[in-house]
Amino acid sequence: MTERPVITALPWRRDMRPRDPEETHRVSTPLELFFDLCFVVAVGANASNLEEALAEGHFGSGTVSFLLVFFSIWWAWMTFSWFASAYDPDDAPYRLATMVVMAGVLILAAGVPQAFDDRDFRVVFLGYAVMRVALESQRIRASRYDEERRASLMRFVIGETGCMMIWAVAVFAAPEGWRLAVWLLAAAAELAVPVWAEKAAHIPWHPHHIAERYGLFTIIVLGESVLSAANTIRDSVGGEGALDLALVAAGGLVTVFAMWWVYFSLSSAGLLTRFRVAMVWGYGHYVILASGAAVGAGIAVNAAKATHHAHISTTAAGLAVAIPVFCYFVVVWWLVVRPHGADAPHAWGMPLLAVLALAACFTPQPVLVIGLLMAAQIMWSILAHGGKAEVSRA
Repeated sequence: MTERPVITALPWRRDMRPRDPEETHRVSTPLELFFDLCFVVAVGANASNLEEALAEGHFGSGTVSFLLVFFSIWWAWMTFSWFASAYDPDDAPYRLATMVVMAGVLILAAGVPQAFDDRDFRVVFLGYAVMRVALESQRIRASRYDEERRASLMRFVIGETGCMMIWAVAVFAAPEGWRLAVWLLAAAAELAVPVWAEKAAHIPWHPHHIAERYGLFTIIVLGESVLSAANTIRDSVGGEGALDLALVAAGGLVTVFAMWWVYFSLSSAGLLTRFRVAMVWGYGHYVILASGAAVGAGIAVNAAKATHHAHISTTAAGLAVAIPVFCYFVVVWWLVVRPHGADAPHAWGMPLLAVLALAACFTPQPVLVIGLLMAAQIMWSILAHGGKAEVSRA
């Protein structure tokens, strides 16, 4: 007679104590994966708006809008993900609070077009308000059980609530000419809150868990670029400019594959045990993630150029891919590859590759040339390291 499996019911409530930062086999939970899925909508909407702006030749205003909106998306994801790494009891109140945060993310995503086109962040602010109510309630709850870090958790609550007041001024009260300046002040205040709060006591995030969470968000933004390449392949089948579209699709797809390859060549978990290094690593990912999303928009712009729907020069269209590729490879090299030493995979090739990607803009097929450069870098790295396994499980 076979034994019946033991069914463990979800506990209504657990003590919200800090999790062990050295806990083995700590991986992202199904709830965290569901949480990430909500950000796909916001990232996709922002990248789509960037594509339209670049195709119309609005490079300056489009890029600024993209970066402002992406900061709002990235920071919302980041503040919750670091907190969840340290305090995740996986009980009913925590799950419900997380779902409220997810609802706020979807409100934020609904406000992306308005924020991008008109710099009107009212809907985005509403999404943030919903997210912050849920997140701060969990910080307060954690402070009841973690006396050692109560001061740090309450600093987060006070600091992030104060930032919401600055956001309110930037969105609703600042004169037109001062709105951007107040917005940047609010963003700077947000960046300062974790540094100030952690001075009271270190929040025990899990290094391997954080590295995995960032890796998953990197896959989300690269997924937007894969989608752009896939759409280009679809449009090239029997359509106008089929050959040019096929070359853009091939170069774009290889480029995105290479971006994934180099990021996951080495583990960053060992770098995150020191607070200052972890902060630089975490904040620096803003450039990596924004660049990853922008590459997809650049591929779409080059596809529009191939079908004569984007009336910009070939060089300008190439720069729409080359600039984010340059930023991505330089910052990945600096944060992920360089700390592992001169013998690490891609340690010498990536900075040169980033510069060559910019030079590729002056060729007739810039996206294809960038893709060929990426493929050459990967092959050189594989041969130079004797076929040693590079991909990290972290």
